Amino acid sequence: MERLEIERIEKEKWQQLEAKDLERRKEELEELYLLEACFPEAEKLKRETRLLSQWKHYIQCDGSPDPSVSQEINTFISLWKEETNETFEEVIAKSKLVLHLIEKLKLILLETPPYDLQHKNITQYQGSILELQVLLHLKFNTATEILLREASTLADLDSGNMEKIIQDENVILYLWANLKKNPRYRNVRFSETQIGFEIPRILATSGIALRLLHTHYDHVTPLRSVPTLLQEHASTATHFVKDEVKKVEAEISKEFHEEYKQRKNESNLVHEEEIKVEEQVDIEGQTSSVQEESEATKYELEMKLLSETVSAAQLLLIKNAPERPYFFGDNEVDMCQFTTLGGVYHLDILELPPQCRPMKGWMIMEILKDGLQKYIYPPGTTEDLESENAFPPIDVMLQVHENVIFFENPMVARWDAEGKHWKTDGISNVSYTSGKRLITFSLETFGPVTLIQDTHINMPYQSWELRPLDVNKVLLTVTTVFTEIQIQIKEDLCMLASLKLNNKNHSSILEGKWMAPVSFIIALKDIGLNIFPTEHSHFYVVINYKIPVVEMKAYRQMALLSSAFAFGWSRWNIQCDSKNVIFKVREHLTKEEEPVQNPTWALFMFGGDRAQRLKIDEYSEAFSDALKEETEFHSTLYHMVKDFASKEAMDKIRSSHCQFIDSVCHMLLSIRLLSFS
Repeated sequence: MERLEIERIEKEKWQQLEAKDLERRKEELEELYLLEACFPEAEKLKRETRLLSQWKHYIQCDGSPDPSVSQEINTFISLWKEETNETFEEVIAKSKLVLHLIEKLKLILLETPPYDLQHKNITQYQGSILELQVLLHLKFNTATEILLREASTLADLDSGNMEKIIQDENVILYLWANLKKNPRYRNVRFSETQIGFEIPRILATSGIALRLLHTHYDHVTPLRSVPTLLQEHASTATHFVKDEVKKVEAEISKEFHEEYKQRKNESNLVHEEEIKVEEQVDIEGQTSSVQEESEATKYELEMKLLSETVSAAQLLLIKNAPERPYFFGDNEVDMCQFTTLGGVYHLDILELPPQCRPMKGWMIMEILKDGLQKYIYPPGTTEDLESENAFPPIDVMLQVHENVIFFENPMVARWDAEGKHWKTDGISNVSYTSGKRLITFSLETFGPVTLIQDTHINMPYQSWELRPLDVNKVLLTVTTVFTEIQIQIKEDLCMLASLKLNNKNHSSILEGKWMAPVSFIIALKDIGLNIFPTEHSHFYVVINYKIPVVEMKAYRQMALLSSAFAFGWSRWNIQCDSKNVIFKVREHLTKEEEPVQNPTWALFMFGGDRAQRLKIDEYSEAFSDALKEETEFHSTLYHMVKDFASKEAMDKIRSSHCQFIDSVCHMLLSIRLLSFS
């Protein structure tokens, strides 16, 4: 009986708390809506920044095209196509601008919200990217041909063959021309490097050239599709706002005319001249009032629309694809599961063009109409050859890019030009020396080659923490099996603060460089630090699934509070159902960058429309969703922390800049700490 009485009292208490929460829900959600106005405000600022960037480019008049303007970029491409006989060094110099234009177009596609991108713009930008990529590689081929025509004049005195290395920050060319055709010269090593080839006898006796063009970028992998799911929503919402504005204007106008008529009928006893004067003044005043009210309503509705579309765009960032990617064939690389790293190695066997020769003070050069030709190895038919081993695989030794991190031995993939995908067949005897960053393998057919790594090698995460450092400045720490990554977020910029590999500090080229969130995410991925799930990642990683709307609301409200509160991983998050998330929370007002020793954490459970503080702590024996004594339910995290927060902490939250909150939120949405830990 005593147990039943206790249960009855607990149930009554729970019902009272629920009733109290329901009673103040509307008020709390309205206050949260006002606080979350920072997100549409930040989006407005980003739009203004994009427009300002276009204007700055316009007034600079530096001769470089605006890649977003089709006329300018098409003119640039046409003019460059007309330029001929460019040396390799000249093409490399021009490539810096071309790569900048490509990166700019990619950033426009990634930074512009889906509701601001039209399908025709996406098609235009991606078309320009592809044209620039193809033209740049074509220019490198033409420059290689010009270089090979002069091979005899550049021949090495000892070997009699030509060897050339041209190095730049984005491209390295290794070129070897077989002028002597010595059957015993089969080990090709480029001077002062360990990069080279072991070629079979048939190539050693042929008039060929070997080219290794290492581009530190990847212009081979097809471009990813750009999300366009929100376009219909945005279009519908825009029409809705316009219709609402018209309705409001019509209603205000109708009310004004009715009121005016009524006043006119009541004023019949007044002198006619006085009426006319008063009417005129009254009409002007009322018209002005109508216009002001209409403008205010229009602005309010537009901000409401922007708020809804921003929320929809944020939800898109954590969307899980309903189906796996299409079926991949034998040995085909699944580019949702793997990532290319360190650029592309373009391996080519080329036919040596006719060499220039001096004649009576002139240099005579035969120029082939079809340009640079590839040497087919192995040939299509081998009937005339005695042995079937006459065309063995070619041994290749490559240098791995110094800035790229491989957590496991890299895999080698070759490009299948016919199928338009990367494949792992035709490659054997792969060996990697991590200390020297050298990889050797045997290749049956030459072509573009790349190194790949599992995209999700650092997922799921082992733990995480988001901690304030100062006003509008936080430190986000993500710990994985292989690494600990610390990211600083300050206002609308991000920076890699520190990196540990296997508990040892590791220096990175990105440390200390402040970048916009999207550029920062791209840069981290490019060096192998991928902690950014995609819509297909849940098919390759065991995740702690959470309902996307709940997850999104949690990140938005954590970002709002991040100036004064620290958040951390909790082992209980995996114990609760998909409708709730659990994390640690504590007030943090100190400015030290070192973590507080033995901090006191509170455990919060949040379900999107209800927040509660749990009775258990991180070290409890079993999970329970029981409420902590003397605490209540709230509809938002903001009101939950308000119950125990200091005045200084609440002041810090209210003074946070909208762009800072938006940047923190974007990073949380991109990393998805609550479902990938």
